[in-house]
Amino acid sequence: MNEITELSKYAEIALEYVIKYGIQILGAGIALIIGLWLIKKITKSLNAIMVKRNLDPSLQPFLLSLISVILKVLLVISVMGMVGIQMTSFIAILGAAGLAVGMALSGTLQNFAGGVMILVFKPFKVSDFVEAQGHMGIVKEIQIFNTILTTTDNKTIIIPNGGLSTSSMTNFSTQDTRRVDFVFGIAYGDNLSKAKEIIMNIAVEDSRVLKDPEPFARMSELADSSVNITTRFWVKADDYWDVYFDTMENVYEQFMKQGINIPFPQMDVHIQK
Repeated sequence: MNEITELSKYAEIALEYVIKYGIQILGAGIALIIGLWLIKKITKSLNAIMVKRNLDPSLQPFLLSLISVILKVLLVISVMGMVGIQMTSFIAILGAAGLAVGMALSGTLQNFAGGVMILVFKPFKVSDFVEAQGHMGIVKEIQIFNTILTTTDNKTIIIPNGGLSTSSMTNFSTQDTRRVDFVFGIAYGDNLSKAKEIIMNIAVEDSRVLKDPEPFARMSELADSSVNITTRFWVKADDYWDVYFDTMENVYEQFMKQGINIPFPQMDVHIQK
C-alpha cells in the first residue's frame, strides 16, 4: 500500500509538471511557428517594396537577410522567455558583446552605414562623373563598404563610404546641361569690341553651344597685364570637354589671325635720373 501511495504521489507531481510546462512548451511552439510565418511574410513584403522603389540589387538580399536574422533572434529570445528561461543575463551578455564588437569595428560599421545610405538615397549612381574626398572620376562600382572611381587617366580610386556619405560631393552628371567658363585676356590698347565679336562668332558657329541661355562675353577685369573677358557657354553635359578644348584653340587662332594680342605678364619700370 505504501508503495502504491508513493507511486501515486510521484505520478501526480509528474502530471502537474507536464500540465504546467507542457502548456508553456506548446504555447512557445505555437508562438515560434506563427513568428516564423510572420517573419517570412514581413521579409516578402519588404522585398516587394524594395523592388518597387528600384533599390540597388546588390543591397536587397543583404538588407533582407539582416532584417530576417534580427527578427529571428528577437523571436527566439521571446520564445525562450515564454518557456520560463531567464533571458536577462543572456541579453546583457549579448548587449555587451555587441557593444565590444561595435567599438572594435566602428570604422567598418560607419562605412557600412554610409554604403547603405548611398544605395538607398542614391546621390550618385554607376557611370556618374563626380568629385569627392579630393578625387574626381567616373563611378565604376558602389560596394557596401567602398565606392570605386576610375579617373580620366585610368587610375582606380577606392573611397570609404563613411566619409563619402557625410561630406560634400559634386555630381557633374545629374543635369543635362553645363556651363563652360573661360577668361580670355587681351593686351591693353587692343580692340575690345573686336575681341568680343570673335568670341561670339565662335559660339554661333559651334552647333554644340546652346542658344538658350545665350552665350556671354563681357569685360570683367582690368588686370595687371591684360584686359580680361569673361566668357560663358551653355552646352550639353556630354559636350563639355570637347567644347572647352575646341573653343580655347579657336579663340587663340582667331586672335592671332586678326591682330588681337594675348599678353605675357609684364611690368613697366621707370628710371628717373
